[in-house]
Parts: sequence; structure tokens; C-alpha cells
Amino acid sequence: MSEPVANETGPSTEQHPFVGTPHKTLLALTIPVMISLIAEPLTGLVDTAFISKLGEAPQAALGVATIALSSVLWIFNFIAIGAQTEIARALGANDPRRIQETTGLALSLATLLGVLLAVLSWPLLSTVATLMEANDSVHSDAVSYLEIRLIGIPAILIIGAATGVLRGVQDMRTPMAIAIGVNVLNILLDPLLIFGAGPVPALGIAGAAWASVGAQCLGALWALQAVRRRIGFPPKPVFSGAGKLFLVGRDLFVRTGLLALFLLVATRAATGIGADAGAAHQAIRQVWMFTAFALDAFAHTAQSLIGFFLGAARIDLARRVARVSCLWGLASGLMISAVMFVCTELAADLLVPVSESSRLHFYSGWLIVILMQPANSLSFVTDGIHWGTRDYRWLRNTMIIATSAGIIAITAMEKLDLAWVWGITAGWVGMRAALGVVRIWPGIGDAPLAKPR
Repeated sequence: MSEPVANETGPSTEQHPFVGTPHKTLLALTIPVMISLIAEPLTGLVDTAFISKLGEAPQAALGVATIALSSVLWIFNFIAIGAQTEIARALGANDPRRIQETTGLALSLATLLGVLLAVLSWPLLSTVATLMEANDSVHSDAVSYLEIRLIGIPAILIIGAATGVLRGVQDMRTPMAIAIGVNVLNILLDPLLIFGAGPVPALGIAGAAWASVGAQCLGALWALQAVRRRIGFPPKPVFSGAGKLFLVGRDLFVRTGLLALFLLVATRAATGIGADAGAAHQAIRQVWMFTAFALDAFAHTAQSLIGFFLGAARIDLARRVARVSCLWGLASGLMISAVMFVCTELAADLLVPVSESSRLHFYSGWLIVILMQPANSLSFVTDGIHWGTRDYRWLRNTMIIATSAGIIAITAMEKLDLAWVWGITAGWVGMRAALGVVRIWPGIGDAPLAKPR
């Protein structure tokens, strides 16, 4: 068992394995992150597959509920992102005290904000479902699911904060183990609680919600213990850095809120077409989220490495991290496109309700998602690079431009079908990718990674 990081000195920059073997080191750090990140959307795919057996309305309700919940939670991921960057910088600068203080602050804020969010969201659930164009049984199922999932919100934020802390010290394996454990338990509980067995009644879509809450609460306890063992907590509560973290969170809050807003608008547009389109959109969205989380692994690895090297004042090595990360992200995006193309019929059979209209909607949107994967990869990887450089304002402005254009395009269309919804989404992704890349190469504006003259 390793001693807490707070009692260690940081690694020597020149001895860091990335200096000698950049590709090998990047992949060694990224693969555990990728497994961690795809575990949750994989569970979402399993949920979708189970709920699809209940019919179009429950599946459409699951889509409405999960996008609403994830949209809110994404807004608060500034805790994990900010903590990861600050801890990576402190590690590069050999400042163990700052590592421990940032850890305590991040976990405290995650707990407090999680409780507040759950309590304040409760009376708004019906309104949210209505705003998402959910009617009749879709509305009631979505509200029932969300009522249960609110119980687990503090646990979700604690797991996220702990994950950011551990990745900041380049411990990628512990978050992987926690993610696997949480999601395996969720998958095991799903069929038991959704369909029932023996003395356990069939709870339907509510069963999927209870499976998630139970697994996440146990995961939060595991994550806290892992952080205590690996880093340790400060001897007394430290809130002096809260203002700085909230300033970091200000731009991330706007950026993530706009990202969530676009996905909400797109899901609302798909649901408004009809339950068949809503069900097909949920299936495609789950796969897109799965691929996005896989590609995001390079972003989180780049964030930690760039933060570390900038903390050690080695901009040359930070630029190398950016280049290697983008190359691997782009290659992964192309590979994902090929796999999705081959697995088209398998995805339709597993995730889409058996109705001709749902299948037609699915195929039209699926092709677009296949084609957008290379741009998708660059949008996520460059996000991680800019997190590591603390270039949060650029990310905010990029998202303002892309989301404004995307929402205008969706609302301007008099008659949408699912292909148009995903076509506009592809344009939204491409705009983010382009703006993310030009900030690094050639480095427009006051770019943190601009090549020194």
C-alpha cells in the first residue's frame, strides 16, 4: 500500500516516463481512464436494452430523464476538472500541502452541493419533464425515475470529485476499479429490480433508478476511502481556496451548461417528433455518449500531464503532450467509426424497439454519428488540453459560439426529422473541434501553449 501523496515529494520532471516514451506512457495512463469512462455509458446502454423490452414509452422516458439528470450533473463537473488541474500543477511544482488542501476542498464542495442540488431539484421534476416534451405515460415514467435518482446525486458528485483528485496525481487505476465495481453492481441489479424475481417485485423503470442509486452510494464510500489512503485529508476543513475554485468553475459552469443545453434542445426536438423518434434518439445518444466517453479518456490524461509539466515550467513537454494526445484521439475516432459501421444491425437489434418507424429514424441518425467521430475525437481531446492549461475562458467562448449556432439551426427548422437533429449536432461538434485545434496550432490569441518566440 502506498503512503499518502501529501507525505511524498513530487516526481522529477526529467524522470517522468513521458519524456522518454511519450506514446507508451500516454496509452498506459489513458487505457485505465478509458475503461473508467466507458463503464457508465455502457451501463446506460444496458439500461436502454432492458427498458426497450418494456416498450417505446418507457424507453423515451428513460431518454428524457437521463439527459435531464446528466445535464444538471455536468454543470457541476467543474469541481472534478478544477481539482484535477490544480492538483496536477501542485504535483509538478512539488507542493504536497496544496495537493491535500485541494483534495479536502473538492470533496467538501461535492458533498454540500450534491445535497443542495437534490433538495432544490425535487419540486421541479414535473416541470422539467414537461419542458422536454414528455407527455402522458412518458411524463409519469420520467418523473418517477428522476425522483429516485435524486437520492444518489451527492454520491455521484463525491465519486466525480474523488476521481478528479486521484487523476491529478496520475493515479488512473483506482478510479478505474471504482467505476468498474459501481457499474457491474448496477448491471447485476438491473434485471432483478426491473423485471423482478422471486420475492422481489417488478419495478419497471423505477427498478433501473434504484439499481443506479444503490451502486453509486456504495461507490462513494469506496472513493472516499481510496482518497484517504492515497492522499489523506487535511487536518481541518480548508475553505480558503473555495473562491478560486468557484472562479475556475464560473467559466466551466457556463461552458458545461451550454453543452447540456444543446443536448437538451436536441433531445426535446427528437422527442417532439414522436415517441418512435424519441426512442431511436435515446438509442443513438447512448452509443454517442459511449464513444464520447471513450474518446474523453485522452482528454483527462492530457489534462493531468499538461498540468504537471506546466507546474514544472516545461511548456515544451506540455506541447508534446498536446500533439501526441491529438494524434491518438484522431486515430481512435477513425477506428470507432469503422466499428460502428460494422455493428449497425447489431445496435439496432439490441437498442431500438421493434417497430418500423423507430428503425427508420435510427438508421438516418446513426449514419451521421458514424461520420462525425473523427471531429468528435478532436473536440474532446482539445477540451482536456485546455483544461490542463487553465484556458477555461476559451472553452467557454467556444461553447457559446457553437451552441448558439446549433440551437438557432434547430429552432429555425420548421419540420425536423431525426437525421436533421443529428446533422446539426455534427455541425456543433465540428465547430468545437476546429476552435479547439486552432487555439493550439497555430495558437491564436493569448494561447497558453503558443510556441515561445
